[in-house]
Amino acid sequence: MSRSHPAQPCRSVLYIPASRERALEKARDLACDAIIFDLEDAVAPEEKPAARDLLARVLAEADYGTRLKLVRINGFDTEWGREDAAAMARAIAAGAKIDALLVPKVSTPADLDAVAAVAPGVSLWAMMETCAGMLNAAAIAAHPQLRGMVMGTNDLAKELGSRFRPDRLPMQAGLGLCLLAARAYGLAIVDGVYNAFRDDEGLRAECEQGRDMGFDGKTLIHPAQLDIANAAFAPSEAELDLARRQIAAFDEVMAAGGGVAVVDGRIVENLHIVTARTLLEKDAAIRAAAIGALALAG
Repeated sequence: MSRSHPAQPCRSVLYIPASRERALEKARDLACDAIIFDLEDAVAPEEKPAARDLLARVLAEADYGTRLKLVRINGFDTEWGREDAAAMARAIAAGAKIDALLVPKVSTPADLDAVAAVAPGVSLWAMMETCAGMLNAAAIAAHPQLRGMVMGTNDLAKELGSRFRPDRLPMQAGLGLCLLAARAYGLAIVDGVYNAFRDDEGLRAECEQGRDMGFDGKTLIHPAQLDIANAAFAPSEAELDLARRQIAAFDEVMAAGGGVAVVDGRIVENLHIVTARTLLEKDAAIRAAAIGALALAG
């Protein structure tokens, strides 16, 4: 049985190095829907224990508002992973504001089981970045503590041995498998990063591709990418207007005892109304988050 898809916006999901106190502070004022506080790739080996302690303290004290707060731990095949999970679980128990642990290189449900044993009851997200992970996406998505997936397209490209293409053709099979799995089990799912953070047009095109495929948002490596991702993954005014007119027309037909409405020359059935209401709910959630951010800044 699928879990219900979360309503919280995830248009822009920004990686922040957990070892940089200034970056952690600045992130409180950025217009991102979610933050990945990174203990893994963004932190040098010699800095990892100190970064873990710093992050636990910051998340116990700082207010990041309604933003989704994910902590990417190190893998359990490293010397830091288990203590990362244990330390964050202790921090959550003590009141730290952490929504979930993000587990790197999840290839099978057993990878999540290992983290769940150290952090029982803590929500998990999975980095989907291995070929095995793509093939096991449905089994991974079914894990009872899993709430979301993050595509790790750089590592996936490395495993595939694929070349970069603007259309991401080599990625389509893996992206599609993970999307199917996430939607089947009601999970959030966000697209991988776009590495050329000064290439606005390339980022916009990739965001639009991910949006059209069905992703909830995109992971980002630089604050300069936020506006483009937020715009791409938000409902447009034209989409919202159509959704409202579809609902009004359908309600009118239902009240008259009919079963099918027509809007702009297209049939509107109940399944279209479910999509329309979901779109309006997403817009309302985005607006509510924006109001909350303004209140926090004020």
